[in-house]
Amino acid sequence: MNATRDKRPILAFTMGDVAGIGPEIIVRAWKDLCALCRPVIAGDGPILKRAMALLSLDGTALRSLESPLDAAGKPNQLDYCQVATADLRDMVPGRIGAEAGRAAHDFLVWAIDQAMARRVDGIVTAPLNKESLRAAGIQHPGHTEILADRTGTREFAMVLAIEGLAVIHQTLHMALRDVFNHLTPDSIASKAFLLEGLLRDLGVVNPRLGLAALNPHAGEHGLFGDEEEKILRPLVERLTAGGMNIRGPLPADTLFQRAVGGEFDGVVALYHDQGHIALKLAGRGRAVNISAGLPIVRTSVAHGTAFDIAWQGIADAESLVTATRYAAGLAKARNLAH
Repeated sequence: MNATRDKRPILAFTMGDVAGIGPEIIVRAWKDLCALCRPVIAGDGPILKRAMALLSLDGTALRSLESPLDAAGKPNQLDYCQVATADLRDMVPGRIGAEAGRAAHDFLVWAIDQAMARRVDGIVTAPLNKESLRAAGIQHPGHTEILADRTGTREFAMVLAIEGLAVIHQTLHMALRDVFNHLTPDSIASKAFLLEGLLRDLGVVNPRLGLAALNPHAGEHGLFGDEEEKILRPLVERLTAGGMNIRGPLPADTLFQRAVGGEFDGVVALYHDQGHIALKLAGRGRAVNISAGLPIVRTSVAHGTAFDIAWQGIADAESLVTATRYAAGLAKARNLAH
């Protein structure tokens, strides 16, 4: 589709909540992004100018595009498409706001539509703020749910990844008391298959999976809960009989220790914090968020909007660069590159 035959994939970068660090980390990382892809920002020109001034990028141009297909991937030229319809002139750094929430939603929806239309090969998202989304009247709790709804995807999951290890989450943004009602053999199996497929796309030939237990010490044969004996252990036996290389249920503390040590390529975690805490500690700020099960490629930083340091010129962009590396690799694995 692109006459230049540039082999770098075109990736759309959403700015997220502009009151947070999203605009800053995209601008800071721009040269590194261009080494991996042809980036195009789904954003707002005036906000980008503010971010460029913050980082003193006097020698870098800002170019508005009609189509992401025109992205050039030049280190000294930021390419963007004007997406925001919200009025962001009064944006206050580090403050929750309906306009910022609406803009973050607009950025993401535009990027999804471009990816579904094959005008970009994937999406890399900067963080948004769930309270700002709600203030704007957006009922979805976060990126993953918006992506699934917009793409019409029923089986999806959030994956956190670091070098050599990926963790998928059976349940995500829900109260802990509700987790127990969402643990069924079929729902857990679907996440295991999603993780296995994603790992194959990432180049793992025979993914070794571990299933985390729900209860302390994997329930101690029913002493601390019976979900392991009634649900998890029979499921692992079923999946193993079907050819999946999976072990468990294993106590989460020992499972993650063994996984980080290289014994497993992927872990199926049963709820949000069970996977997030372990991976973020192991990744030391370098974890990446990947959406599994979507018809498009989407990765993200694994940190939040960092309102406490927003627009101070000190935000670290390394997670964004890592997320871009994953997105570019997945795009090439799917043979989507223009």
